[in-house]
Amino acid sequence: MTRLETIKKIVKVGRKADLLASIRDLIRHSRKAVAYGVNTAMVLTNYEIGRLIVEHEQKGKARAEYADRTLERVAIRLTAEFGEGYSHRNLDLMRQFYLTYGVRLNSTHPAALNISQKPSAKLPLADMLIKSEKPSRISIPFVLSWSHYVFLIRIENEDERRFYEIESANNQWSLPELRRQFNTSLYERLVLSRNKKKVTELSRKGQIVEKPHDVLKDPYVLEFLGLKEDNSYSETDLETAIINKIEHFLLELGKGFLFEARQKRFTYDDEHYRVDLVFYNRLLRCYVLVDLKIGRLTHQDLGQMQMYVNYYDRKVKTPDENPTVGILLCKEKNDALVEITLPKGNRQIFARKYQLYLPTKAQLKAQMKGISL
Repeated sequence: MTRLETIKKIVKVGRKADLLASIRDLIRHSRKAVAYGVNTAMVLTNYEIGRLIVEHEQKGKARAEYADRTLERVAIRLTAEFGEGYSHRNLDLMRQFYLTYGVRLNSTHPAALNISQKPSAKLPLADMLIKSEKPSRISIPFVLSWSHYVFLIRIENEDERRFYEIESANNQWSLPELRRQFNTSLYERLVLSRNKKKVTELSRKGQIVEKPHDVLKDPYVLEFLGLKEDNSYSETDLETAIINKIEHFLLELGKGFLFEARQKRFTYDDEHYRVDLVFYNRLLRCYVLVDLKIGRLTHQDLGQMQMYVNYYDRKVKTPDENPTVGILLCKEKNDALVEITLPKGNRQIFARKYQLYLPTKAQLKAQMKGISL
């Protein structure tokens, strides 16, 4: 009997056998499926364990305390036989994992992941464990680590959870980076910077960068700089802190940003000017100029950025590059002032607030209530 036939038999029999025996057989044979790598096999196995637990509960007694005691006994036996990783808590996480993602293999919903699915992705998980010697990432329904999914299943909002899963996969976020993006309310901040159509796309495709507005957030969160909101600091202090944490700042800016210069000097009509920070975005194929303002934004600040952008468009960028983008990061801004100062149909200059502390999710969600998804 081939290994594929063996696992098929186990899965078929497992639905009739007792829970402990089914999980035991699944663990044993999944450990042999090294072709997918340790992590992939773990995620797929945990999904199947979650399915077995849910199906057992559905066929057994309805009382929650009965199911809980059963799971506790199974956990003790599995831990004794297979070691750590099969505690009562972990088995419950596997159960939650299946309940959260159980429709993935039976659904063609585009939000499953923003990646094309090969035919092998529709195979039963038991088949997938051993189907291919060198499967590509898009041949499986789960591309993140088990630790990522443990974090994701705690996100109640389905659209938000889908967004973070897609972004984690596409940007190869580590678990700490996923935590930071969630804790800084990346999803909510992007929602507040988009129209209704673009908000819907976030949960289906993730963050797609096609025009300058796609990279903007409101506000930008710079808690990693270590500056205190209630302490006095200068624009130079803010700039220096950003340079010292440039990797973190690039992550906060978002996709496609490359750092070029600090205090970039240019001369026009015998006058010398300096741009605080100069970046290039390879996705937008344009320069992005950032000016830092620690006080309230003024119309003079906007006019100065307009001049910087004009200079780069006329003197620096090449004909095949897109128009330069200017971002003014400020502690306070007046939207009415920005609107009246900048030309109608402006698509190049943007004013955005920054803050030195993590945003309150409750406040951001309250702002989001006015957006109909």
